[in-house]
This record gives sequence, structure tokens and C-alpha cells, in this order.
Amino acid sequence: MERQKTKEKRQISREQSALCQISRPLVFNRQLPRKPKFTDTTASQELRTVIDDENGVWMDVDDGLSDALYATRGFEIIAQLLNRPLEQVHLTTRIAAVNFITLVFNQRALVCSEEGTSMSACVLLIKVLNGPSSEVNSLLRRNSYKILSKIIKYGIKEFAVSDYNMVTEGLQRGLLDRDRTTRLSAGNAIAELIKAHTNISEEQVKIHSLFFHFNRVLESNIWDGVKETMLITIGLIGRHAGGETLREVVFSLMLQLGEQNPSLKAVAYTQLSKLARHHQKPPYALVLPFFPRVAPHVVLRKCTKPTLLAETCQFLSVRPRDFLSVTLPWTLPFVFANCDTKVLEEISTELEKTPASFFLSHSHDILSFVFRLQGPGETRKALAFIVNVVAPESTMVDIKSIVGSCLVPLLAELVVVLGDENEEHAASDALRKVARVLSTEDKSDSDPAPLLKKHMLGIVCYTNDKLQDVRGKQPIMSKTRIIRGMAAFIRRIGDGVHSVAPQIMATLQTMFTIPELSEVALSTWYTFLTTITPQDLGPHVGATSASLLSSWNRLSPASRGIAKQCLDYIVFEAEHISEGYLDEIADLSDLPELHDTDLELRQRRANRNPRQQLLIILERSNSDNHAVALRSLVELKAFMSSTFPDITRSLASGDAFDPLVGKIQSALLRIASRDGDSNEDLRLLAYECIGILGAVDPDRCEIDQHDARMVVRSNFTDEAESVLFAMHLIKDVLVDAFRSTSDIKYQANLAYTIQELLRFCNFTPALLTSRNTTSVPVKVRNRWNNLPKHVLETITPLLEGRFSAPSKMPEVTQHPIYPEQNTYREWLQLWTTHLITRVSGDTARRIFGVFRTAIRYKDVEVAHHLLPHVVLNILLSGDEKDAQDIRAELLVVLEDQVDGRSSSSADKQLLSAQVVFMLLDHLSKYVRILRQDISSKKAESSKRSRTHHALAESEEQLVRVDSLLSSINHDLMAKAALQCKAYARSLMNFERQIITLQERDRPASQRDLIPYYERLHEIYSYLDEPDGMEGISTLILSPSLEHQIRQHESTGRWTAAQSCWEVRLQQSPDNLDFHLGLLRCLRNLGHYDTLRTHVRGVLVRNPSWESALATFQAESAWMIGAWDDLRRITETDELTSPSVMKARVLLAMHSEEHSQIAAALSRARSALGSPISASGTKGYRRSYDAVLDLHAIHELEMIYRTVSGNATEAKALRVALNARLELTLPNFRVRESVLSMRRVAFSLRAGSNASVTKEIGRTWLTSAKIARTAKQWQTAYSATLQAQQGGASFYFMESAKLLKATGEPLRALQELENSMRLSGMGVGQQDTIDLTEEDNEEYKSLRAKAHILLARWMNESGRYDTSHLLKAFSTAANQGSMLESAYYHLGHFHDQWFKQLPSSDDERGVRMNLHTVREYAKAMMHGSKYVYQAIPRILTLWLDGGENPKINSHAFYAKINGCVAAAIDSIPVYKWFTAFPQIVSRVGHSNGRVYGILSKLICKVIREYPHQALWLFASVVKSTKANREARGRTILDALKNDPANAGTQLPHLITLIHAMTDELLRLCNYPIDDDRRTLSMRRDFPKLAALGRSPLLIPLQESLTSSTENSVHVPFSTSAPTFEEFSDEIEVMRSLARPRKITIRGSNGQTYMFLGKPKDDLRKDARLMDFNAIINKLLKANSESRKRQLHIRTYGVVTLNEECGFIQWSNTTEARRIRPWSTELSDTFRKIKDAQDKDAADLFVTKVLPVYPPVFHEWFVETFPEPTAWLASRLSYGRTAAVMSMVGFILGLGDRHCENILLDTNTGDVVHVDFNCLFDKGKTLETPERVPFRLTQNMIDGLGVTGIEGVFRIACEITMQLLKNNKDSLMSMLDAFIHDPLVEWEDEKRKMDRDRRNAVKSSTDLRHLAKNALRPIERKLRGVYSPWNVKSRTHGGTGDDREISTSNLVQMLIQDAIDDANLAKMYPGWAAWH
Repeated sequence: MERQKTKEKRQISREQSALCQISRPLVFNRQLPRKPKFTDTTASQELRTVIDDENGVWMDVDDGLSDALYATRGFEIIAQLLNRPLEQVHLTTRIAAVNFITLVFNQRALVCSEEGTSMSACVLLIKVLNGPSSEVNSLLRRNSYKILSKIIKYGIKEFAVSDYNMVTEGLQRGLLDRDRTTRLSAGNAIAELIKAHTNISEEQVKIHSLFFHFNRVLESNIWDGVKETMLITIGLIGRHAGGETLREVVFSLMLQLGEQNPSLKAVAYTQLSKLARHHQKPPYALVLPFFPRVAPHVVLRKCTKPTLLAETCQFLSVRPRDFLSVTLPWTLPFVFANCDTKVLEEISTELEKTPASFFLSHSHDILSFVFRLQGPGETRKALAFIVNVVAPESTMVDIKSIVGSCLVPLLAELVVVLGDENEEHAASDALRKVARVLSTEDKSDSDPAPLLKKHMLGIVCYTNDKLQDVRGKQPIMSKTRIIRGMAAFIRRIGDGVHSVAPQIMATLQTMFTIPELSEVALSTWYTFLTTITPQDLGPHVGATSASLLSSWNRLSPASRGIAKQCLDYIVFEAEHISEGYLDEIADLSDLPELHDTDLELRQRRANRNPRQQLLIILERSNSDNHAVALRSLVELKAFMSSTFPDITRSLASGDAFDPLVGKIQSALLRIASRDGDSNEDLRLLAYECIGILGAVDPDRCEIDQHDARMVVRSNFTDEAESVLFAMHLIKDVLVDAFRSTSDIKYQANLAYTIQELLRFCNFTPALLTSRNTTSVPVKVRNRWNNLPKHVLETITPLLEGRFSAPSKMPEVTQHPIYPEQNTYREWLQLWTTHLITRVSGDTARRIFGVFRTAIRYKDVEVAHHLLPHVVLNILLSGDEKDAQDIRAELLVVLEDQVDGRSSSSADKQLLSAQVVFMLLDHLSKYVRILRQDISSKKAESSKRSRTHHALAESEEQLVRVDSLLSSINHDLMAKAALQCKAYARSLMNFERQIITLQERDRPASQRDLIPYYERLHEIYSYLDEPDGMEGISTLILSPSLEHQIRQHESTGRWTAAQSCWEVRLQQSPDNLDFHLGLLRCLRNLGHYDTLRTHVRGVLVRNPSWESALATFQAESAWMIGAWDDLRRITETDELTSPSVMKARVLLAMHSEEHSQIAAALSRARSALGSPISASGTKGYRRSYDAVLDLHAIHELEMIYRTVSGNATEAKALRVALNARLELTLPNFRVRESVLSMRRVAFSLRAGSNASVTKEIGRTWLTSAKIARTAKQWQTAYSATLQAQQGGASFYFMESAKLLKATGEPLRALQELENSMRLSGMGVGQQDTIDLTEEDNEEYKSLRAKAHILLARWMNESGRYDTSHLLKAFSTAANQGSMLESAYYHLGHFHDQWFKQLPSSDDERGVRMNLHTVREYAKAMMHGSKYVYQAIPRILTLWLDGGENPKINSHAFYAKINGCVAAAIDSIPVYKWFTAFPQIVSRVGHSNGRVYGILSKLICKVIREYPHQALWLFASVVKSTKANREARGRTILDALKNDPANAGTQLPHLITLIHAMTDELLRLCNYPIDDDRRTLSMRRDFPKLAALGRSPLLIPLQESLTSSTENSVHVPFSTSAPTFEEFSDEIEVMRSLARPRKITIRGSNGQTYMFLGKPKDDLRKDARLMDFNAIINKLLKANSESRKRQLHIRTYGVVTLNEECGFIQWSNTTEARRIRPWSTELSDTFRKIKDAQDKDAADLFVTKVLPVYPPVFHEWFVETFPEPTAWLASRLSYGRTAAVMSMVGFILGLGDRHCENILLDTNTGDVVHVDFNCLFDKGKTLETPERVPFRLTQNMIDGLGVTGIEGVFRIACEITMQLLKNNKDSLMSMLDAFIHDPLVEWEDEKRKMDRDRRNAVKSSTDLRHLAKNALRPIERKLRGVYSPWNVKSRTHGGTGDDREISTSNLVQMLIQDAIDDANLAKMYPGWAAWH
């Protein structure tokens, strides 16, 4: 071994020595080198011959050289020899040299490995052939060329220029050799040489010169043998050539077809045929791309060589006439340039056309060539010839007019030629000549740039057409030339080219995707970027960077270099690009080549926080540009999964998600809904991002669903509205289509449409050139300026557009059109196009007529958008036949939906029906608007005759449209809608049928209604509206089994549903659907073993059902780890159900093959995401299951990648998974499906890993919890056992909770206590369990929760004494976990016992108060869950104690003061803000020391949140109470003058709030004459007008309400609007107090209105809005109320003092006014007033109600004609009415007449106003109010056919339960009423004082009144209710204080609210019938 190593080292040393020797001059000696391995002694002998001829001395060289070094040494020797005079090198020496080279290169490996050696050999061989004929014979030449060919073929990639020239010259000499074999060898060598160099662009010039030499030889008189071998050589070259080289080959061979020598002609023909066969093309296809080169030379020889044309046509198999016709574009330029009259006449005769017509048809091609002629006078001569041909006898036609007639195509052709390096100079000269011809001045050197600039749009469009093959198929090399020409064009135009930037960008992006054109497109792109100014560059940087990065991996190194130049220019050199545009540059971090660029970009964008970054990414993701959207999704994926995953998770957490979550979801849904195969990559990435974000709960986030549609009210008779409609089409329809398409032809069609609409809107180029002149009307300029930036960027170039469109319209001969069309697209396009021909009115025809090409070409979206407008116009025109045709078309589509024999495809049926529904909705909206207009016109008709005429016309139009809508059968509509899953529409029409049947009032009608009720029940189940189903169920006395199954499944009662399915299976055991229903129940119950057994049994009997049951088979198989079974199930590729796709992913992960996993994930996402795409942007709820599947797939990937990592990664995974579970819908089915997939994923990697087993146990514990919450006891019990087996910590807590939930509280307590004692965690025990550090915090938290639970249950049981309970709560708080709930419950326990103390026990009371305050303060330091309970209670105990002399003098109270003072410093300020109204109400506190701390707290809140707090504090500063006003001013002055606030905006804000409130008070108190209707802000209140632009927040309720969710940093919305401007007009209302309405424009562009109310105490309204805001938070926190979107509509209330204030006004609300009643009814009301309840009820039912039948359901149909909006608004109405009914009952809210209950016309929400009648004041009125809330017959009618059942009742029960559960925090909120007593209570106190004739301290009396008013509220919150007629129900006249269950309480309230006697006894003005 050692010997071998030594030998190898010696060999290396020798070779290094030899290399050194080679580099030195040769020194000969007699020692031969060792013979090489590649041959025997032959090579040495040949080399000896060479050396002997030299008579030199052999070198002293070691004999150990390698083959390569030996060969190189030999070549050195030969080169040395050949450097002497060539005549001295003998023939034998030359032969020996050639032989040596031949022997060397017979070794193939040597040839391939040593390129330098090969090049040396080629040069030596050519030198060998140089010499006198005596020393260079034929054999030598033949052998030399032969070996030369071989060397070039295998060893040469590129020559140096000098060597290349030497070799080609030598080979060209060989082609002229007299020996044919030699010529052929030389020809082979040339062919190989060109083959090696043909793809190198720099070599094209050399190849052209070579062919020039060939053609010169072929045209010469050299002997035919040379020509013959040269033709063979050219044929050989063509075998492996392409592009320009092949063009020259074909050209040279085609010219020889006209040779007189038949042999040469035959050789050329043969070579051409071989070429065609070799390239696998027919002869015509071979030659066609080269017609521009070949045809002119063939045709120009028509007269001199007529056989050439004939032979050419014979070879191509075409007729001469056809050849001449096809090649005219290329032949005519030469003919006219040569002024060849004879050839022109020949062509004219052959084609039977005049020479003039030839020119006119090809004028731009001819003139382009003529202007490029370079000879002196050549162009002038040819132009004169053209004029003579076109108009030989006319003096009116000159060359200027001829050039002008085809100017744009001519310029475009010359621009294209600029891209040809050989002709660039000629093209430049030509452009100057054209400019000179058109110039009015006689200049010798005209600049063509202005001419090009003027016509650049036309030039760009023309070149685009050529690139898109619109003007004939263009080969790649022609397109390359066109793109190069575009670069030259850009350089000549300069920065003015930005006007056509969109077109150029579209072209470059399209061409860039073609690999052969990438490099030249990039080069032109760089030219474009560097030519326009940085300001104009901005809009294009996003698309540029995204396009380049998306294609980076497929770019060649050269292309990457250019791409890097582009990006570097944008980032480094274009300094004036705004930061906004820099944000659009895609992320560069994943490309190492762009590291420096990325670093610079990051520095320039360093000030972007993650939230801003996310917003930027989302904004870019909405781009219509494919590349931009793709890169944005890549960045979004990285942001959510790797860069900022924690931030993403924090956004989707809590009771209400951050609005950004909705934005993310909206963006992803929009992208997932993009149609077309080209968007598949986008959709796949969107699906992945949806999975990363997770299946976010749709009830906790708002997804933007903007509808940009518009209704034209005037039927295009109003010019202003018509212009707005045209702008709407441009902005919302056309620009997006124009920007998104990469089809240049379609872009041109859209450009024409936009161009014409711009002209219609009077938008002209003057908008750009006359900024400071009056040439453009102000109205037009304002319209232009109001268009969005991206729209202006697109349409600006089209202001000077010259696009045109064909005028011919297609004829439609048969109606209806629908049955005759195969696809939805064809039908919609054809119908819309036909209807456009039927529109009436010049304006309508002008607008719609320009859409013909856009619709007919391809775009279905444009047709979809136009159709309703076109139909409406036709209907309003009054043409009866057209209206009937439209009706017939609609009916045939609807009938096709319900026709079981229909031959239409499912897609055609569904999409066409959706178009019909959309059309009907549009017409319904118009009818609604028209009815509103008619109502307003009727009010004016008495005053103006012109109005009367307009009214008559409107009514006629209403009849026309309404007649069409009413003519469509409701039954047909309902069934068709149900068939295509338009459930809301189906529901709407079925309900209308029910109402019709009910109005008939037939005895059998109830029985007839049952089928309709069943349909409604089914539809509600599809809509996932269990409340609606519940309501329908109450109408069906004997529900069917199907009905019960639907009911159970919708409400999650899977056990009950299982029982129903089992009954059905007993009846029909072979029904597959019944088996699937049962399996669905088993799956949702988690009974997988039973499911698996059932499937196996079913398949034994019915093996053909295997594919139908595959889903359940797969799920059960993976749940138990039966991987072989799973593999068998998924073998069939046809199965694509969600479960099967997930099974394939699991199998891939089980195999641990990474490539298989990636492929399976991709396939799964594609299949699982398709329902999301189908549902569209508005179908998130509908596609939630698909989102859930993507959620699960991502978690599988997360767990697979992370579970085998370290402990830190495992903990991070656990945190992430917990957060992801919390963001999903909080129901059992959803969360259990996620958890079960997690268990499968963990089990894949479990093995012997204990931590993984523990994670599985944790998931079982979570499953147990959600099952218990869903009341699925058996499932919860099973999951608890599994958790115990999995070693889950503290499983016993869940077990105990389950026992308690099932009604065994004592047993639960015992089990919990025993389990904790066994674990060493009993009360008083020391826990000695040892834990790892990473689990320590989790353990502490769980241990504390266990102790809290134990303490609470002990307290609830009533079996333990106080000391034992105190010890239990204290133990929980002392566990070291710092849990908020532990401290809160300890404090709550102290507070409970304090409330039970006798009022005389002050000592113990204050001590307990201290403990309560202390523990609550600790709780608030560690969380915010109990903020609405703890903070108000701390304040109440502290502040009430401070005013009680017995308490505030106690030593423990001093400690309370200290505790509160410390808490103010330690508790985050936003938590104090939640109780700021309560804090402010106590500003007049009598205890000086307490006030000092209180003022500090107020200052702290104002300092932290001045924008919000100052508005709430305004009423103190302007108070009519001197003490409150003085203290308020003192606090604000202290803040204003505090040096610590000097650098902040606080002093300025305080000044502004003073000024604003002063002026608002002045406005409120301003005296107004009775007849005055308006005031002027600028004239009457100039100071207030000056405050219009202010940093103060507009005092909206949502802007002043803080969020306690994730609000350490941002408790308030950062986008809350500030004051921008006051509107000048102040409207004065007509009511007695003359309130005045002001209008504010906010900083967000929206308008807000407020009503100033003088002499009105609005503090009550303000407190109620705060109270309602808290209730809204509670409703949002509860999953049941959240999913129903229960809420109270709030509005802003600003209290300026005790007498004045402002409330927010909504323009979208209206009151349902009542009609005046007759004298007869007045008499009835008097009788009712005096009658007993029973008689009053009879009178009310028989005399009053029949006069006013319920019609409220019609309001919803008229106001919300679109079915989805109708259903949503009615649900919203029912639920907001229910919530406010319960809240109103609790608060004792009365006076709920029709003026005080408003309806939102946008949403259907019920909005309550005027809260003067609170605290059961209505019961003390002269006519006492006997109903708890308003629930009249009309209100019930608005709830739909279910009435009070279902939606309304369930919402009432949920709300009431929630209010009862949170009674403490709600009562604390009402505490402010006690300490900020209302004016009416002061009035009442004065009245009581007068009555009693005694004086009592004011504060005591007032608070006593307030407490008395609040006491009934506390009773109601406990569930104690005393109905109006309670005395008749109880003995002794006193109510029963028993607490009533929630459902019973709601039933009692509803019963009282609808009781006829109660309603009858209401005051008539309350309108109990309405």
C-alpha cells in the first residue's frame, strides 16, 4: 500500500514538471518521450519523422508523461516545425504530422476532455495544408479535412476569432479542391463547424459571410463539380441548423432550382427534399418561414429565369398564382423599389389585379422598404414610380398623402426593422425620410421622434398584433426582431413612452414567458425601465419584480443578469420612486443572487411594522396581474407560517378577530375564486394559505363582500347619471379586465370600448395638457380626478386612442336563445349581444354599442355585468315583443332547472339560473327605488304640474317592470331556486306561496300548508339555520321521521339522529342513503369501531357500495391505524372525497417519503379547495367544511415536521395548535374533526416517544371538554377515559366536570376532592410532584385551576363553613400560577360574605372590602377576563366607603386607599378606561383624600387616551353643577400645564375640546325663529366651522369603546375617523325643542351626522349606550349569541352638560309611521279604556285589528328584493328585536311607540332611540304600560311564517340567560346612575320635598331614589318577574319572589307582550295594532 502511494506521488510530480517544461522554449535532444498509452510505437515513429526532418536535438524529458501531456508536447513540436518557411516543410513531414494528429484524436476521450488541445490541432492541420503543390498533395488534403471534421465534431465549442478565420478560409479552399472526396471532407468539416457555432449569436455575422461566399461561388462560372459538392455541403449544414442559418440554407438551395444545368438543379432539389424529411415537415412548411428571404429573389427573376418560379412552385406543391398571391407582402417592396414595371405587370396579369390595388393593399410594407433604400436617389426614384403607379394622371395625389394614408403601419414596420442589427441604420434613415416627407418645413434632417411620439399608441398596438400573430404567423426570429425594435423605439421616444406603458408592460410580460424570447424581452424591459422617469416608473415596479421573480428559476444565466440589472436599477438608481411604490416590490430574500438588492430594499422599508407589511402584501395580492398576485401569496405564506406566525395567531384570537383576518380571508377567497387553468398555481397557493390561517370562525370576523353594481334610475335620460354609469363601467368592469388579461388582442378590444366611453364622458387629452386653463370644464376635471390611481394609469394613454371595431352585428333568428346554445358562455354572450341591438335611446345605444367586440370575443364577466342594465332599458322602452322575448328567455331557463329530462349540462343550468336570478334582483332593486321616487314625487305633485307628468311616467315604467316580475310563477321560481341551491330565493318564494294560501282562509288550508312547511324546514337545514328549523317544527304537529332527522342533525343531537336512522334502516335495510346517514351519526359521535364494523357488514351484503362508503372506510381505518386497509381503499384514483384525499396524505407520511408527501399534499389541497372556488367570495360559510379540511391538512404537515424535534419546538407546536383550535367554530363537530386528525398525526410519529403519547392524551382531554359542552355525555366520558389512558395531566378535573354537568354535583365534588388528595393537592397539602422545567408553568396553572374549581364547588355546595372555604380559595390563589381567575374568585368570595353582613358590622365589612379590593386588583394585573366585574366593584367599594363617615375613618379604609393608589399605577390604563363613565360620575366626591387619588386616576386615563377620554369628560367641564365644573377644569388645567405633557399633543387637544364643546353648546342653545328651517355654519357659527379640521376624534360609539382583547398595545381602533370638515348647512328639525342636525366629513371620507338636542338630559342615553356596548361585548364573547350575530345597535352620544348634548343620526333608518284612525276607532278606544280586561280584549280583536291587517312582511320584500339580503335582514330584524326586547325589559324601558323603534333600511336591524322612559317609568304613566316590550301583530308579521317561534324566541332565551349570568357586571355598570343623578330624579326629589314639607340632604335623597330605581333591575336579573296582573294570580296581592328559569321567563314575557288585554289597554297613540 505504501509503495503504491509513493508511486502515485512520483507520477504527480513528473506531470507537474512536464507542465513546467512545456511552458519553456523547446530544447531538442536525442531522448524520445515515453510512448503513450493510446497507441503502440506508431505515434512515436510519426513524431520521430517530424523531428528528424528538423534535425534538432531531443529534449531531456522524463518518460512518465500522461497521454494528454504527451499529445500536447507533440503538438508543440509540430507547431515549432510549421513556424519556419512553408516551402521548407517536406511532404513526408506534413504527412507524419497529420498522422500523429489522427492517431491522437482517434482516442475519443482525449478529444472530449482537452478542448485547448483540439483547437491547437485544428490550427496545425490548416497550417499543414498551406504550402506549394509539390509539398501538399491530394491525399494529404483528404486526410487532413477528414480528421479536421472529427475534431470539430467532438472537441470544439468555440474558436478564437483569428483561429476561426484561419480554419474557415482553409475549409473554403478545400471546397474548391479538384478532388471530390476532398471537397466532401471539407464540406463535412464546415457543416460541423457551423453546427458548433450556430447557437452563438456573435457567430451569426461569420455564418452570413460564409453563405455570402457560397452564393457568390454558385453564381460564378466555376466548374459544376465544385457547385455540386457545395450544394451537398449546404444541405449538410441545414440538417442541424435553425433560425437564420436554416434560412440561408433554404435560400441558397432554392435559388439553384432555376439553374439550366439539370444535374445541379437535381442536387438542389434532392437536398431540399432531404432537409424537409430531416426536419419532419412538408416542403411548404419548411420554406414558409423564409418566404420574406426567398420569395423576392424568385419573383424578381420571373422574367429572366421563369423556370425558377415554376420549379419553386413544383417543389412547394402550389400553383404559381397562389405563390405570387401569398408572397405579395415580401415581393412587392422589391418590385416597387426596383421600379420593375415588367415584373409588376406580369404579377398583375397573373393575379388579375391592377398595380395600384397591389400598392394600396401593401402600402406600408412597400413604403417601409422603399424608405430604407440606401443608394443615392434610390428612395426618391422609387417614390416617383409609386406615385405614377397609383395615380398616373392625377395631380391631386402626392407622396405625402400616400404616406399619410398608411402612416401608423409604416412607422410600425420601420420600428420593427430597428430591431434588425444589420438594418438599424437604414431604418433610422427611413424614419427621418418619412418625417421629412410629412414635414411642412423643408428640412434636410428631420427628427422622427415627435412623429413617433404622436403615433406611439398605434405603433405599439400594431407591433403587439404582430407578436400575437394577428397579422400572420411570425417565427421566433421575427418576434425577436420586433421586441428589439420596441427597445429602439422606446429609446427614441424617451420618457414620453410612459403614456403607453400598460401596453408595453402587457407585451413584455407575455413575451417574457416564451423561453426563446426571454432574454430579448428582458433587455427591452430594462430599456423601458431606464427610459421612463422614476415618477412614471413607480406603477410598474410591482408587476416587474413579481414577473421576474416568478420566472427566475427558468431563466438562463444571461437572462438572470439582465433581470438583476432591472431590479438593481429600481432599487439603487431610481431614487425618486415613492415609498408606496417600493412597497409593491416583491420579496427578494429567497434569491442569493439578489442579496445586496434585498439588503438595500430592506433598509429603505425598515420603518414598516409587521401589520403594515401584511397590509402591503394583501393589497398586492388583490392585483389582477398574475405574477404580482402569485408573488404576494408566496410572501403571505411566508409571513403567516415562518416570519410572523405569532402575530398571525394573535390576530385570530379572542371573541372578535382583528379586522385584518377578514381582509386576509377576503383576499384568499378572491384569489381562490379566479377562473381558468392559468390560475391553477394561484389557487393552489391560496388553498395552502387558507390552511395556514386556519378555519377561522365566520362569526368572529367580517369578510368584505363589496358589490360594485349600480342601478340606472333615469333610463339614460339624465346625462349626469349616464356619465356616472359609463365611469362605473370603466372603473369597476373594464379596467380590471384590461389590466388582468395577457391576451393582447382581447386587450385591444377592451381598449376600444374604454376609448369610446372616455369620449362619451368628455374626457379628452386636454385633461393632461391644460392643467391651469379653462379648456376643460370643472365638472369634467373633477370627475377625472376622482377616479382611482390605478384606473387613471390605465386609461390615460387611451385618451388619444385610435382603436376601431367592426360594425356588423350577428343576427339572432330564433327565440328563445337558451335551448339552441350548448354552453352558458355562448348563451350569455349571444343573448347580451342581441339585446344590445334592441336598446332604445341614443345615449343607451352609444354606451352599450361599444361593447360588441368585448362581449363577442371572449369575456363573460363583461356580458354578465351589462345584461341587467340592457334588459331594464328594453323593458322601460315599452316594446311589447322585446319584453315578451325576455320573459320567454327567463322562463325557459327556470323551466330547464326543474326539467328532469333536460339535456343541458349541470354547469350551464346552474350558471344560467344564477344569471336569471341576478337579473331579477336588479329589476327588483329598480322597482324599489322607483317606488321611493314615486312617493317623494307624490308629495310634490300638488305643487308642480311638471312633477305630475314625471309621476305619471314613473308609474307607467313601474307597471312595465313589475308586470314582468309578477308574471313569473312563484312555485316555478321556488323549485328552480331549490334545485340550483339558491336557498334564500327558494325560501322567499315558498313563504310567499304560504302567505297567499293563508289569505284565502280556506278550512283545508292548514292541511295544505304542511308540504310547504316541510320544504321550509328542508331549506333552513341547507341554510344551516337551526333556529328557523325550530320555528317551523312548532308549526308541524306530527313531524315525519325525515323532519326529525334534519332537526336532530342541525342541532348536533347525533344520538337522537342515530336512533331515527336505525328505525329507517329497519324499514329499508338496503337503502344506501339510510346507511350513509347512520354512518354520519357514528362518525360525529366518534364511534369509529362501531362505524368500521357496520361498514364491513354492509359491504358483505352490498360490495358494489364500496366507493360510496370509501369516505367512512378511510376515516375508520386511519383512526385505528389500519394502514394496509387504507392503502387498499385509496388505490382507485377516481375517488377524490375529502376523507380519501386526507387518507393519501396520511399514507405518504406513514411511508416517510418526502417526495410522496409533497405530491400528496398538493393533490389534496387542489381537491379539497375546489368547493371554496365554487362558492366564491361570498360563500365562506357555505364552504366552511372545505376550509376545515385545508386547516386539517396543514396541521398534519405541521405535526409531521415538528413532532420529532426538541422540547422547545414541541412546546411551540402545542401553543400553535391550541391557538388554531380556538379560532375555529366552537361546536363539537368542527373541533372534534380537528382533534381526531391531530391524534392520527401524532400516532404516526408516536413509537415509544412518551411526549407524543402525552400530546394524544391532551387532545382527548380537549375532546372531552367540547363534548361535555355540547351535552354529548357518552362521547365526553369515552374521551375522558382515553385521556386517562394517555397520561393526560389533571384528567380528573374533566371527569368531575362531566359528573356535575350530568346532574351529580355532590359526587363531582367528592371525586374532585379525592383525586386531588391522591395527587397530593388537597387543601393544606404540600405538592411534591417533580416536573421538568418546561412543563412547570403548565402544571402550576392546572393545579391552580383545580384548586379554584374545588373552592367554587365547595362554596356552591353549602356544606362547608366560612373558614374552610376561605382556606380553599386562598390555597388556589397561592399556587404561584398568577392566574387572574384565582385572585378574582378569592376577592369575589370576600365580596359575597360582605354583602351578607348586617349593615351595622362596619369593622368586618371594611376589612372584607380591603381583601376584595386587593384580590380584584391582583386579578386585573394578570388578565382582563373579569374586567367588567372587578374594576367597577373596586371603584364602588372604594368610593362608597370614602363617603361613609363610619367607614372612611377606619384604619383599614386607609389601606384600601393605599391599595387603590398602588393599583392605579400597576393595572394597565385601558382596564380603568372600561369604567371611565363611572369614574367621571364620581368627580364630585366629598372625601378630599379619595378625590386626590381619583383625580390622579382621571389624569392618568386622559393622558393615556386623550382622544377618547376627553369626550367622556366634556360633560364635567361644562356641568351646570359648580363643584363638578370647577373640579373638571382643575383637572384639565393641571394636565395642560404639566411639563411632562409639553412634548405631547395633549395640551393642544385639551384646548380644542374646550373650544369644540363651547361652540357645540352655543349651537345647541342658539335661539331659532319658528319659521327657520336651516342655519349656516360659516355665517352663524364661524368658530365652530374653523374647528372642522381637527385631530379630535368624531365621537362615534365604536370609536369611544375600548377592547379588552389583545389590547395591551392597541385597545382602540387605529383607523377611527377624526374631524375633516363641517358641512355648512345646519338643518333645524320641526319638533318642539327645535333640535338641529349637523354634518361632519371624517378623515376616512365618510359622512357622519349628529343631532343637537337643547334642553334634554342625554346622560341617560350615554349611560345606556355604554351599557349596551358592554352587552354587545358579552354577546360577542358567547359562542351561541356570536354565531347568531346577536347585538344591539348603538350610536354616539355626546353629553355636553346636564341639559344639552348631541346624538348620532343615521340616514339609513326609518320609522314605520301609523295612519290616523277614524272617529269610530276613537269611540272603540274609549270603550276599551273603561272595559274590563276580557271585554277590552274582545273589542281590540274584533274592532281594531281587522282595520289594520299585518303587512310588515311586505316591507322586507320591497326594501330587500334580493333574496339573500331579504333573509339576512329578516333574521337581523328578528334577533335585534329579541335582544333589545330582553334588555328593554330588564331596564324597564317603556314608551316603545313606532317613532322610537327605527328600522335600518340597509340591514333590517331594529334601532331603539329615546331612552327617557326607563326604570319602569311607563308603569306610572296616566295610562300605564302593561307590556314588557313591543311585540304587536305587525312586528310578529315581520318575523315570517314562524312568527315568535324559532329565531325570535331562541334569541330572547340566549340573551336573557347571558344577562342573568353577568348580572354583577351589569349592575356595576349602572352604578354611574346613582352617582351622576339624572335631572328627572332631581325634579322628583324636589317634588317629594314639597309634598313632605321637610328638608333632607340632597345627595342622600337623590341616591336613594336612584338605588330604588335600580332595585327592580337586580330582581329581574335574578329571574324574578312580577307581571302586570300579578295580583289576580297570587293570593294576598303580593308577588312571588321565586327565581324563574330562563325559558319560562321568556315565555311569560312573550305571553304578556302579545296578550290582547294588555295590548288593548295600551295608550292609543302607542298603536298596539301596528
